[in-house]
Amino acid sequence: MALAGGSLAACSSNSDASAPPSSSSASQPATNQAKQVVLNSAMRGLWADHMQWTWSSVDAFFHNPKGLQAQLDRLLQNQKDIGAAIVPYYGQDAATQLTDLLTTHIKDAVPVLTAAQKGDNAALEKASDEWYRNAKEIADFLTKANPDNWPTSATEPMMKTHIDQTIAYSVDLLKGNYAQAVKDYDAAELHMLMMGDTLAQGIIAQFPDKF
Repeated sequence: MALAGGSLAACSSNSDASAPPSSSSASQPATNQAKQVVLNSAMRGLWADHMQWTWSSVDAFFHNPKGLQAQLDRLLQNQKDIGAAIVPYYGQDAATQLTDLLTTHIKDAVPVLTAAQKGDNAALEKASDEWYRNAKEIADFLTKANPDNWPTSATEPMMKTHIDQTIAYSVDLLKGNYAQAVKDYDAAELHMLMMGDTLAQGIIAQFPDKF
């Protein structure tokens, strides 16, 4: 992440040049860096939660139906948390829109998992198309909010990859191939952490006065 910094201009007098910087000047770069680290950590945490509760919900869907609702409720809360995280930068209306899109992202997974479990290929194709369509809507929302730092060329592949990878480990879980599921999940989680970094960096670049 490009961290905001500051520079001290050289002064003409010897006494001024040798004088230590004021406490406010010295602390400013450190303060900026700390704010950036906090945001980046928060974004990573939110998307790590997204991955964790998606995994547990998918596993429960296939193997522990009695535990599904608790997992799903926590996953849906995560979508609200992600929306709330952008309020300081984009406002409540945008946050609500993002939460709604992400909630649909979660709900659209259910027909995909149901069709896969039943082996209904026609239903699976239709449900998957809807899931990818919602992913594109999320990507387009992000690009509209921050076109300079989140261009379509970045957001659409990022969201498509997320769906691709979620399907991969979901199929592994459906088949009970847990060793492969762990490998595919690790790849998906790494991708999500990179997405969190991208979102944090974009916010910092778009709102430098806040950092």
